[in-house]
Amino acid sequence: MQSGSDVTRWKQIALFLITLAVLVVAGLIMRPFLAAIVGAIVIAVVTERPYRWLATKIRRPNLCALVAVVLILLSLIIPAFFLAQSVGEQIAGIVTSLRTDSTQQKISDYFSRHPALSAGILSLTSNIDQQKTAQSVAGFFGTQLAGIIGNSIGAITQIVIMLFILFFLYRDRALASAFVRSLLPLDDGDAEVLLERLRGTIMATALGRMTIAGIQGVLGGLAYWLLGVPNAFLWGVLTAVMSMIPAFGAVLVWAPIALFVGLSGHWIKAAMLAIWGGAIVSTIDNFLYPVMVGPQLKQHSVAVLVSILGGVTLFGITGIVLGPLTFTAASTLLGFWRERESISG
Repeated sequence: MQSGSDVTRWKQIALFLITLAVLVVAGLIMRPFLAAIVGAIVIAVVTERPYRWLATKIRRPNLCALVAVVLILLSLIIPAFFLAQSVGEQIAGIVTSLRTDSTQQKISDYFSRHPALSAGILSLTSNIDQQKTAQSVAGFFGTQLAGIIGNSIGAITQIVIMLFILFFLYRDRALASAFVRSLLPLDDGDAEVLLERLRGTIMATALGRMTIAGIQGVLGGLAYWLLGVPNAFLWGVLTAVMSMIPAFGAVLVWAPIALFVGLSGHWIKAAMLAIWGGAIVSTIDNFLYPVMVGPQLKQHSVAVLVSILGGVTLFGITGIVLGPLTFTAASTLLGFWRERESISG
């Protein structure tokens, strides 16, 4: 016959397992909306001071939160939508220009002046089954088109959910903070330290990364303008957006532009853009990030880079924030364990 303590222990184990299972299911339910949740939290943290100022002007919490969400919609969401639309139009224009007779003639003339390169490409393409390749390419673009349509609908859904969550984060900021604290198995002092470091990580990652990406966008846009690239401002903005991904984000913009400029017959300009992009645009963040962001994150530059790249690989675009947040939480919690071990020792 089991004693009362054994029964209590088994009940605690059962409660723990049930709680763990419920938390796992809750996490799976929330996973499709991870981008919306992270986006709302980041915006709420970054705009905390402006919102507090707004709250002093608008005393009604519901109206104040609504006004703040509308301002976010007008200043961030709608411009981002038009930017994406403009980029899509520019890419379509580039594809169309590459298919014109004049561009095709320039490409043909270039290969005629470089017979070795032409022979190499011819040798490579001669081993390709053109019919199967065409079918594969058609299937790929068909799948991508369906994916783009689905992603567009999904993006709109994420934005709506993000704004909905953001409204309540603005209105019920104190309640949300208290709820998070209640979930942490830490005393008030340790919970305050952890939340403050997480908040600092969000601020440093978001604002620091955005500032550096903006500098990279300006440098890239300046090069596009000086070299006569059409719509240099738009491509500069896109360079800044892609530079949010460290190490290689900017390359995804200036490298295709350099290739396009070269195929248009301006290989000297293409070489200049490639040198500027590789030596300045894509490397300046290696110098600025440790200075502007590293001290706030209190992590080594290698750890910051690995956390962001690993976070992007695991979580997608939200990994830019979730990666450093995970590293910060891990280092803070390990610090708590070390303090307790030293005290108990």
